[in-house]
Amino acid sequence: MPPLVNLLPDGRPQVDSKGALCEIQKTFPPTGTFTGVLDLISTTIQQTHPQVTNNALSNTRGAWYEWLLAASAWNWHVRHSGYLAVLLPNMTQFDIADLYEPRLRGFIQDLRFKVQQHTSVRLVTSNPDFVIVNTKDIDLGLDLPAHISHFDRTSLDSLDQLYRKLIGKCSFDNLIGYISVKSSLRPDRRLQIPHEGSLMKAIYAHLQTRDWVISPPGLRYYAVSSNITEADRDALKTVATHSITTVNELPKAAVDAVFQINSQSEAEETWRSILTAQ
Repeated sequence: MPPLVNLLPDGRPQVDSKGALCEIQKTFPPTGTFTGVLDLISTTIQQTHPQVTNNALSNTRGAWYEWLLAASAWNWHVRHSGYLAVLLPNMTQFDIADLYEPRLRGFIQDLRFKVQQHTSVRLVTSNPDFVIVNTKDIDLGLDLPAHISHFDRTSLDSLDQLYRKLIGKCSFDNLIGYISVKSSLRPDRRLQIPHEGSLMKAIYAHLQTRDWVISPPGLRYYAVSSNITEADRDALKTVATHSITTVNELPKAAVDAVFQINSQSEAEETWRSILTAQ
């Protein structure tokens, strides 16, 4: 078995997240649960490299879970067309405004500038984990296979880089929404999701105003985790903050729907719900 861990210059172990997934879970989709895959990879790494702690594996488990979802979403899109859920990097690597065509991106940049210019605050947003787009009028120049049936570094790199095909190409109408993904939910993680959804919808409302869109379809924002409890669902029924500042319309939800995905069948049900073109 190839090494699953690389040593940093200071001697600390760093999990080779892509190498471990490709080596331990070669085939896709897995026959068992998604958390079963995460547990198997984690256990295998700690058996061969006892110096790797649970904390060191925490973020890596999130990456493995997102790749499982990204591959599943891609295969759904290939079979059914409709919308596509595309994995996004974090905000330190990519400005989410760059997804939009230049005119709309300029509106967001102008909003950020004016917020900072006239106040002592800034418009700081995190990046959702996935963006949902209607690719009908977008040339993806596909590097991915027609169907992902196994994991290798090429397929994982392609899933990671697919968002680049969308840069500067999303209109107000074909950027459908976003998905926040957590491999597991804790109370602090729950709070991050509606906050992010509320901000994304506020920016969408700003674009609507700047572009004079009279009857917008609305931006959808979803939450996905491997295990969802009733307490999670209740906590995520938070109102989008900007929607309670006017009486001209009913308050909107920060999170439109919450989905549990811990198997390929649950993934299929979820993609049928949110990636089917209306």
